[in-house]
Amino acid sequence: MMLNGAIRSAVTCNHHRRLLSANSGGSSPHSRLFHHFSPHQSGKFGSKTDKKSSGDDKDHTPVQTLNKSPIVQKLWKTRDEAKRRIMGNLTMGDGEYSEVSLAAAALIAEGRQGEYQPPAKLGKHPRESEVGIMYEFSTDQFLLETYRNPYGEMRFGKILEDLDALAGNIAFNHVEGNPLIVTAGVDRIRLRRRPDINVNQYLSGKVTWVGSSSMEIRMKISTNEDGSDEWLEAYFTFVTLNPTTKKAIKISPLIPETDEERSNFELGAMKAQAKREARKNKIQIGRQLSDESLQIDALAAKLLEEAGPLLRMPSLADPNTILMNETAQGNAMVAQPQARNLHDRIFGGFLMRRAYELAFATAYLFGGDRPRFLEVDEISFDKPVDVGDLLVFKSRVLYTMPNGGNLGQYVDNHEKLPLVNVEVEVWVTSPENRKAEVSNHLYFTFALPKSKTCKLVLPANIDQARRQASRMHADEVQAHLRRPT
Repeated sequence: MMLNGAIRSAVTCNHHRRLLSANSGGSSPHSRLFHHFSPHQSGKFGSKTDKKSSGDDKDHTPVQTLNKSPIVQKLWKTRDEAKRRIMGNLTMGDGEYSEVSLAAAALIAEGRQGEYQPPAKLGKHPRESEVGIMYEFSTDQFLLETYRNPYGEMRFGKILEDLDALAGNIAFNHVEGNPLIVTAGVDRIRLRRRPDINVNQYLSGKVTWVGSSSMEIRMKISTNEDGSDEWLEAYFTFVTLNPTTKKAIKISPLIPETDEERSNFELGAMKAQAKREARKNKIQIGRQLSDESLQIDALAAKLLEEAGPLLRMPSLADPNTILMNETAQGNAMVAQPQARNLHDRIFGGFLMRRAYELAFATAYLFGGDRPRFLEVDEISFDKPVDVGDLLVFKSRVLYTMPNGGNLGQYVDNHEKLPLVNVEVEVWVTSPENRKAEVSNHLYFTFALPKSKTCKLVLPANIDQARRQASRMHADEVQAHLRRPT
């Protein structure tokens, strides 16, 4: 009983599409954003008097699980309820919802809607999608222990799960109707400093840019309710698909209102253009190489030449260099049903957390110094992962900056520290079919806070050289597209 009470009191949340009702009293806008709710309040998710029996509800009773954080469970619960309201489906009582959606019931309700209709509204303001959550670490011991790592600091793998869940709710707030919303990728997550886990923290976000069928979402975490003293920012990209045809559909445009929102919109447009250029410049057989591709190839050739002594005369090579192969780590697991998301596939935040923890261990083993997480450089979602899939996580140090580097003014006190960039690939493996496909590419940057330098990582073949050069180039491009502090 104490455990359930701790979970139920863990979150503060508000949705401008009335996913949760906001306080209509005379409180400040910030306190209304981080509105506290309780499972005993009526009218939030549907009170006991609203509950009606339904064949669908009886056939698909949600499964309760404690494998996800209280934050993720509450976010999914509110989104599932909002979807049911939109689809005209009967809702259940508050205490009967869980983080696992009823996929079959959703499909039945979806079928009642007929053909998908494009949004009729001319546009939406960023504030209409805004969602906020409060981590009540100062009063909720269960929540505090859920997010504490072995060193008494924040467990950032859990934060990655929350970011993915929150971004989904924000995206859902912006669209109209019930289209299929898919995470296309993570552009960047960067950390200004290490937060104090013993004080309350505030996670919030909203849509900052919208294209034809895609949207960018910016989230932040701060120690103050008004959003000041921000210590983390994250950018996620979502695409919207027709639920029936799975083809991209148009969504409501975004109407920025403030100077900051207009600046964010322009930055989002620049990043979208950079992505289009990157796709255009991707090497393809039979097509002439672009200038950018030629630059990457030239850098790859230089890196491979530098690795020559390690490859041909290892006993005479610089002892401060190491081949990329020698930094590799990995693990494998079967995707369990407890890691399902609202679509009954494996939760992307779960994959991000597992990849982060492997990347952290890889950087730790490589540097011999407990690494300090600085940023996620990029995450791609190339293939969905289903329950029961055999997942193989492979990591390696892709490149290093032994004498330090500059990630921008947002990240505090890192310029003189050795930096380690770790690549993690998630493979969906089918031993029966002798087949394996990559579902995710993830890139993390760590600093070695107690080291003066580290080994220079070099490629062992042309493929590794191109991968290393491409990542270096991508990070350089990203550096010019960062939001100013």
